[in-house]
Amino acid sequence: MECLTLKKSNCKNCYKCIRHCPVKSIRFSGNQAYIIGNECVMCGQCFVVCPQNAKQIVDETEKVKVLLQSGDPVVVSLAPSFIANYDGVGIDAMRKAIKELGFYDVEETAIGATIIKREYDRICREEERDIIITSCCHSVNLLIQKHFPKLLPYLADVLSPMQAHCKSIKERIPNAKTVFIGPCVAKKDEAEHYEGFVDAVLTFDELTNWFKAENVIPEAKPDSNGNSKARFFPVTGGILKTMELNVPRFNYIAVDGIENCIASLKEIENGNLHNCFIEMSACTGSCVGGPVMEKFHRSPIKDRISVINYAGSNDFPVDQPDSTQLHKPFEIIRQKSSDPSESEIRETLHQMGKTKPSDELNCGSCGYNTCREKAIAILRGKAEISMCLPFLKEKAENLSDIISRNTPNGLIVLNEKLEVQQINKAALKIMNLRTPSDILGDQVVRVLDPKDFLAVLSNGAALHGKHEYLAEYGKYVEKTIIYDREYKLIVGILRDVTEEETQREKKENISRQTVEIADKVVDKQMRIVQEIASLLGETAAETKIALTKLKESIGNE
Repeated sequence: MECLTLKKSNCKNCYKCIRHCPVKSIRFSGNQAYIIGNECVMCGQCFVVCPQNAKQIVDETEKVKVLLQSGDPVVVSLAPSFIANYDGVGIDAMRKAIKELGFYDVEETAIGATIIKREYDRICREEERDIIITSCCHSVNLLIQKHFPKLLPYLADVLSPMQAHCKSIKERIPNAKTVFIGPCVAKKDEAEHYEGFVDAVLTFDELTNWFKAENVIPEAKPDSNGNSKARFFPVTGGILKTMELNVPRFNYIAVDGIENCIASLKEIENGNLHNCFIEMSACTGSCVGGPVMEKFHRSPIKDRISVINYAGSNDFPVDQPDSTQLHKPFEIIRQKSSDPSESEIRETLHQMGKTKPSDELNCGSCGYNTCREKAIAILRGKAEISMCLPFLKEKAENLSDIISRNTPNGLIVLNEKLEVQQINKAALKIMNLRTPSDILGDQVVRVLDPKDFLAVLSNGAALHGKHEYLAEYGKYVEKTIIYDREYKLIVGILRDVTEEETQREKKENISRQTVEIADKVVDKQMRIVQEIASLLGETAAETKIALTKLKESIGNE
């Protein structure tokens, strides 16, 4: 099951998801973003930051409704961060509200957390391990499995609290089906991958929408339970707070936030850390900073206080299973992409317009930290050259400059104050200017009559093909003026038609001279015809008509 999906019609190529993806597991192709499954760690950051809501978490509400219709008891394992998501609503009120939806019962996942923290204490006491990384966070597990496979021996091979609790429910309640509800998208993937523990996973958002559809309102009624120390789990350092921490050789450390987790894993990989027990959470603030919490209910300090105030000082009473029953194997998840050669990277950088180190701006607009990373992503089929903003800008400017320099028409661009912002060589030639600096920034009135520019600016209607004689330059031009409201610029296009006007005048002179000659010829011929006609006694009417038509024909030429 793909836990995170994409609404293609919503994607607007802002590249925000790739900028915030810690492992760059997003591929862009055909102006669309795609999540790369075997690289994604399910941290949900793309879902959180997407401004167009193009990323969506797969909704399992209908799947859960089918479980409810099966007739088997369906029990909810409710993540301890619920107290932060549902302000002031205790477990008793949540149990009552959720049971109204048809569930058999509701228990706290913190019960499973109690089991797991005791197993962590046992491992620290009894096993000779250099470094232990908690495996409660599925995103951290995926991060190690996919991107730091050499560190798998350091990952605690223990069930997550969700799995331990749902396993306990199934053992205690015959034929029970289990549904985990929490703030995490990664738990959907964990439930799907490790079968037999959790039958479905809902986010708090899915539960809230279900409440609304059924007109169920959880009562803001707090409760207390002194035997609930494991409720600390969803805040940074919460796992450590529940443990005994009595093994002197270990440094007990809490790391939250996926970037900090990656940095810590690199330190371990480089051999810089030893004798550490590390509580590692992908979300900043741990589970109370989960993707669904952050998207819809982001109050990090208030949420932490809610969890701390709700937690008790003693453990839940649980029957601790044998360690073998809590064992969880982790396998390496291989990457499909291969490392390109240095020559391939250099060639791709060259295609991006990065021909020398100074061209590599590393601006991050494409989502990658460096131009080199972007080039590698292109070679792996994850990115496109067009994703580079400086490259596109330079390409557009170069294309614009080529057109401007090579067009025979004069181009002059003004702002709304009628100050010259840009002028090409053809316009300079028309107005007898040497360089653009002679006029840039000055009022257009210095070189042209501003009347037409003002008219276009005031009424917004473009002026097309107006013929005008520029007496001060001795040139005829065909003038077109356009106003761009979006960019607040006035563009003047001046086509030099002086040569055409000169040729037209020459042609008119030739035609006029031809008509004059024709008139003289006609007059002379008429006199001759009249003399002949008088001699022959014939009328000259027909001849006159024919010659008149000849004259008109020449005149039209």
